[in-house]
Amino acid sequence: MNKSLILFLLFIASIMPVKACTNLIVGKKASVDGSVMCTYNCDGFGFAGSLFYSPAAHHEPGEMIAIHNWNPAIKDKYVKEVEHTYNVVGFMNEHQVTIVESTFDGRMSLVNVTGTFDYFSLMRLALQRSTTAREAIRCMAELVAEYGYNSSGESITICDPNEAWIMEIIGKGPKQTGAVWVALRIPDDCICAHANLSRIRQFPLEQRRSFKSISSENLKHINRPEVECVYAADVITFARDKGFFNGKDEEFSFRDAYCPIDFENVRYADARVWSFFRHHSSHDEMDKYLPYINGEFDVCDHLPLWIKPDKPLSLRDLQNDMRDHFEGTPLDMTADMTAGPWGMPIRPLPMHFRDKDGVNYFRERPIGTQQSGFTMTCQMRSWLPDAVGGVVWFNCDDANMVAYVPLYCCITQVPDPFRPENNQRTEFSYESAFWMNNWVANMIYPRYSIMIGDLRKAQQELEDYYHADQDSVETAVKEMTSTDRRDYLNRKSIEYADKMMKRWDKLAKYLIVKYNDQVVRRTDENGEFQRWGYETSGYDQQFIDAIGSATGDRYKLKKVIERRER
Repeated sequence: MNKSLILFLLFIASIMPVKACTNLIVGKKASVDGSVMCTYNCDGFGFAGSLFYSPAAHHEPGEMIAIHNWNPAIKDKYVKEVEHTYNVVGFMNEHQVTIVESTFDGRMSLVNVTGTFDYFSLMRLALQRSTTAREAIRCMAELVAEYGYNSSGESITICDPNEAWIMEIIGKGPKQTGAVWVALRIPDDCICAHANLSRIRQFPLEQRRSFKSISSENLKHINRPEVECVYAADVITFARDKGFFNGKDEEFSFRDAYCPIDFENVRYADARVWSFFRHHSSHDEMDKYLPYINGEFDVCDHLPLWIKPDKPLSLRDLQNDMRDHFEGTPLDMTADMTAGPWGMPIRPLPMHFRDKDGVNYFRERPIGTQQSGFTMTCQMRSWLPDAVGGVVWFNCDDANMVAYVPLYCCITQVPDPFRPENNQRTEFSYESAFWMNNWVANMIYPRYSIMIGDLRKAQQELEDYYHADQDSVETAVKEMTSTDRRDYLNRKSIEYADKMMKRWDKLAKYLIVKYNDQVVRRTDENGEFQRWGYETSGYDQQFIDAIGSATGDRYKLKKVIERRER
């Protein structure tokens, strides 16, 4: 096996834990209060989530920075540092610029394992160097052109308090510096999403004397407000050279050239986008795309890149969207016997399985999924000072099973429950948000329908408090100096995280008492546990109905038992 192939295989192994993420995006005129919003479920088995933090800093002329990649087979590389880098909390910087992603892989032959930047290091460096979404796009384009790109295909969300963009990028293959990419500004009155499948098809091409769309050769014009599309100058010619496309330029589709669709990637990926759109538009209209979700590409071969919602979205709407398991749709994961005795929307790996007759099956892949390392809903508000206008609503583990905790983009202290040293992969800790959340979640998963109500109560209690408290926070910081404002918001973020940890500790202990040994302990009118007495929950009806067909007469009551009961 040659060295390049070994590096490639190691690279693929290294990115596997984090290649299954979801981003939902809301333009400022599609939100109830004028916020630009986006989300991130960072999904992958085997890693414990924590909050990324990078402080603002000044740098000396000629200073170099080491780039640490996901790929352990590639030694650290160095790039030129800039004079000043900005404070970054999660994936939002002090100017409210936010960058999140989902991996679509695409044509794996285009991975260049010797490139300097993987997508995470590229995103993080852009956050440290940008004051707007447009600057971030230019920064990433220039960095990969100069130093190279080593990840597979990525869809990247780039937002600031005024605009939301979607950018898709993929490398050029072994030892080829640079990448091909395209970025589109999402209309202010629309919502968009991506989830592990390329979403950009046709896009407007650059025209003489027009700045609506520009190529990378004209990045100097990216800050013109009329620019709504930016792309690599060779995005089409490179596809032609590789044999990925042979039509007219105006017919070129980034997705079809660089990430051809099949049933699996559509069902596992774009089905999540479809469900999000369905929450906020006509069900009848969105169900016209079911043939696409079901792999009938001769009937329909794509979803719209963005849609206008039937009404503006709130932050709470978006947070609940991140907990979706296709409930109420034809793909509802709680609505058949695969949900088990208690309507569980969680499914084990692998994604595929085979029965005794050799028939192959698959499981659904929803937005809310147990393997999330961390989850974020990001809110960017142009009418407030950056320090309080940018809020990263964050927690570790599955969005469905946690309460979103507000952290402000100016903070310089990471709350202890979210610090990397307190969230180790192989060691439980009461100081770890990841492990406290997983402790509760993994008690609930097996008996989901009878236990989830208790989590919802705690989740809503916390989120109601956090959301209600924001008005007083925004009022309190108005007259503060920047230093006092930062110190105050540091304290608030730490207070919020501490409140969440205490409530989840209480919830975990409550659940083990209430649901001990497969029964439900009774409570009195004050919610206190009774010393004696319990109830039995039984199975969900859909599971009971499936028992007969699966087991025949095995569990049918005999007549003699019926007479005894009478």
